[in-house]
Amino acid sequence: MSTVYFTEEGLKKLKDELDHLKRVERPKISKQIAEARDKGDLSENAEYDAAKEAQGMLEMKISKMQDQVSNARVIDESQLDTSKVVILTKVKIQNVANKAVMEYTIVPANEADLKAGKISVETPIAKGLLGKSVGDEVEIQVPSGKMKFKILEISI
Repeated sequence: MSTVYFTEEGLKKLKDELDHLKRVERPKISKQIAEARDKGDLSENAEYDAAKEAQGMLEMKISKMQDQVSNARVIDESQLDTSKVVILTKVKIQNVANKAVMEYTIVPANEADLKAGKISVETPIAKGLLGKSVGDEVEIQVPSGKMKFKILEISI
């Protein structure tokens, strides 16, 4: 697996969720399997099959999260250069066509939250803004066509 970038907050959240899955969810599923096993014939026991399937899904999720934690790199916000749009910068842009102003924080894909104004570095808008400076006008191909934006402000 390749390197996965996180903010300190994002990595802590991932580790907390992983810990919860291991300490709470894993024992809960083991208990469900044991209870279903105690009910007799396993060949016709839907509860047992469902619990085993849930266990497989949980173990797969735990394994994936462990890989992410082991390949995690924390981005040091104090080292960011705000002269250009980079990951973890907050950028205020204006749609040139309708003059609408938007503000986004460019974050790693695993921390994207549009409601909080955090867009993934992998989105077309973020990709189009990366490396640009205040005052630059950029034309970005989005699913609905090409849009032109002007960069008004870059901050942390």
